[in-house]
Amino acid sequence: MTLITIKEVSDLAQVSQATVSRAINGHPTVKESNKLKVFEAIKKLGYKPNSFAQALASNRSNSIGMLVGTLDGPFFGPLMHNAENIIRQKNMHLIVTSGQESRTKEVDSIAFLQSKQVDGMIIHSDKLTDQELITIAQKNPAMVILNRYIPELDKQCICIDNELGGYLATKYLLENGHTKVGCITGQMSKIDSRDRFQGYRNALAEFSIPYDTNLVIEGRFDHQGNHEVVRRLLSRDNGITAIFCENDNIALAAYDICNEKNLSVGDDISIVGFDNDTYSQHIRPRLSTVNFPVVDMGLEAAHAVLAMIDKKSYPFKKRLVPELVIRDSVKKIK
Repeated sequence: MTLITIKEVSDLAQVSQATVSRAINGHPTVKESNKLKVFEAIKKLGYKPNSFAQALASNRSNSIGMLVGTLDGPFFGPLMHNAENIIRQKNMHLIVTSGQESRTKEVDSIAFLQSKQVDGMIIHSDKLTDQELITIAQKNPAMVILNRYIPELDKQCICIDNELGGYLATKYLLENGHTKVGCITGQMSKIDSRDRFQGYRNALAEFSIPYDTNLVIEGRFDHQGNHEVVRRLLSRDNGITAIFCENDNIALAAYDICNEKNLSVGDDISIVGFDNDTYSQHIRPRLSTVNFPVVDMGLEAAHAVLAMIDKKSYPFKKRLVPELVIRDSVKKIK
């Protein structure tokens, strides 16, 4: 494939190379007749402008940086995919890096994105403090923060009501007659875990059921160690008839250990998850869970950061609402 040069465009259009460059970058001094000649030549030759040269001319990198927790999994995968779809429609590129549950790596990742002179950033941070994110936002005004609410950055945050989600999951179990409801949290260092746990406690309080620390245990949002955590919870002989798992990965581990202990999910024990991952409707019994609108979060984040870059207003949804998805993993008891 032969690379078409700006000189060939200028020769065909019979204008200077400087005029071609100005026309491509929308410079107002270019005559309309010359502009038409340039774009006709570009179309005929199939010329593709050099992105680096365009960036120099427009003072933009035509890229957006994104910090996520990890580069795999059923949450971050759809988040990145849907954000990138919108960004590519604007002929821009998404540069993604991950924090890997390390404060040092999160700081390093943001410094890396800034070194690339990205036009805007989408940040999902577990380890940085509110003040640290406020300081970063002051230097990077086109910045969207995901899954976290900081009052000082009210117009830059997109989050889900995790507390409401935890409440809906636990309330559903209580409404079905369960009074000994266990809770397996994610890492309590994560704000998602703490908010979902607060929702669990809110539901217990509403039904006048005393909070029992014996019914709660800390797990992880990934797959590491959750099987042993479920074993420990079920070995406490605490009369648990239902478990609220703070994400669907934890629920999968609960299914495995219940099978190991000859407990039938949806009969001997009831389980509700959180996230509504794809596999939750394919395991048996199908998992009742709380839907996390991760697709919406990715789309809204992309639209919001693009609007900030162009200094335009965009009425994005700052607080996404979780919904309970009822399937077959909960039994009603008297």
